[in-house]
Amino acid sequence: MEKHTVNNPKSAMKIIAADDEPIIIMNLVEMLEGHGFEVVGCATDGFEAIELCRANHADVVLLDIKMPILDGLTAAQVIFEEKLADTIIMVTAFDEAEFVDKASQIGVAAYLVKPITEKTLIPCINIAQARSKELCRLRDEVSKAQKTVEARKLIERAKGMIMKKDAMTEQDAYNYIRKLSKDKCISMEKVAEILLRSLS
Repeated sequence: MEKHTVNNPKSAMKIIAADDEPIIIMNLVEMLEGHGFEVVGCATDGFEAIELCRANHADVVLLDIKMPILDGLTAAQVIFEEKLADTIIMVTAFDEAEFVDKASQIGVAAYLVKPITEKTLIPCINIAQARSKELCRLRDEVSKAQKTVEARKLIERAKGMIMKKDAMTEQDAYNYIRKLSKDKCISMEKVAEILLRSLS
């Protein structure tokens, strides 16, 4: 399906929309572009939606559930697993609890039941994207903290081996690792890793 774009001096939020009904796609594009969003791709099935996400890393993906070839929930799972988009919103006529529960388990940010209007769609997109960004930021912080802890553990292990091998004090062993780090222009973590390999 044809790609739609909008000329916006600001950095427009990029959106991919997937629905097997052309009239729904047309309405979505009209609403989105009317509010300054950039629709970088439109799909009529879940497989095409995934391919569009691989080609264009969108900020938000709007997915119908019942689509040919691949349903929207399965497509959402693949998109999240491959980290092709941060935010997915289901836009569907199905309001059954089983669909809502599965969408929630997958990590979908919002679930809109058709028919939808600009008054429901636009705020939903903005709020869902803001929450997704915050979650990504928190995940990054947790990941960095975990890496810092692992690096400290590595340095502690290397320090202990040096103390035992060369009868150094804890401070001397630490200073030795730090000096090697400065002399070789590599991180103390990398120095510790090399020392552990050579001393073990």
